[in-house]
Amino acid sequence: MPILSLQNISKKYGPVQALSQVSFDVPPGSVFGILGPNGSGKTTLLSIVTDVLSADEGSFTLFDQQPSAKQRRNIGTLLETPNFYHYLSAYRNLQVVAGIKQRSEEDIPRVLELAGLTARQHSAFKTYSLGMKQRLAIASALLGDPDVLILDEPSNGLDPVGISEVRTLVKQLAQAGKTIIMASHLLDEVEKVCTHVAILRKGKLLLSGPVNAVITRDDFLEVGSADNKALKGVIEKHPAFLQLSVTPEGLLQVIFKEPVDPAALNNWCSQQGIWLSHLQVRRKSLETAFLELTNN
Repeated sequence: MPILSLQNISKKYGPVQALSQVSFDVPPGSVFGILGPNGSGKTTLLSIVTDVLSADEGSFTLFDQQPSAKQRRNIGTLLETPNFYHYLSAYRNLQVVAGIKQRSEEDIPRVLELAGLTARQHSAFKTYSLGMKQRLAIASALLGDPDVLILDEPSNGLDPVGISEVRTLVKQLAQAGKTIIMASHLLDEVEKVCTHVAILRKGKLLLSGPVNAVITRDDFLEVGSADNKALKGVIEKHPAFLQLSVTPEGLLQVIFKEPVDPAALNNWCSQQGIWLSHLQVRRKSLETAFLELTNN
């Protein structure tokens, strides 16, 4: 049973098609990344799921039921940077949030501990680092112990330390059994945190599924010799050769139709009279794979 199931969700802002027939399922216990460049429709999609906006077309279910206030009470949301009171402590700010959300104040110590803020719970919000402020925002979303968290760009605007703090918290929550749905344009965040991903571009869904299945990154061999022109001719004759590109340094990056053992390739080249001076297994970067996918 998917936690969230979208069926052909579409949304327009005047002449702009923000979302177009978007459908995918979010498995329970997953960290599901909604990935795409700015303006791809990520925030609009999350706003529809959380009842901030209404879809023009399509439907969705939450916990295998039609969405209702009851289902949404089991979802903690962070759609934008919350407006905490700068002169109040973290504890007092969460008291305010608990009152608005009609959550028990008895839950505040638990969420502060989860967010790693217990030691600073009585410090004024204005004294917090960016990462601590975002962790407090996630703590406010955790009030009431929801099974699902929806986070819109949780690392946006943070420095590297803050990004690391938020990433660690998301991992801990996932290990505790929470299902997390998060929009992001940060590839590194998706690779290190997410189990599943849906990729949007200009409001259209390109692909969705497990991260490794959606963003494939095949290994390739990088080779070089004293005569790379001759090496190129030899490599192109290899039975498993598929394609080749040349780096700015003149090295050959070779993709084969099937896995080729580097030692076997070295031996094969030597039999053709070419001695390799460079041979290394490399993997296509996540950024390259993503750009190839979104530009296709």
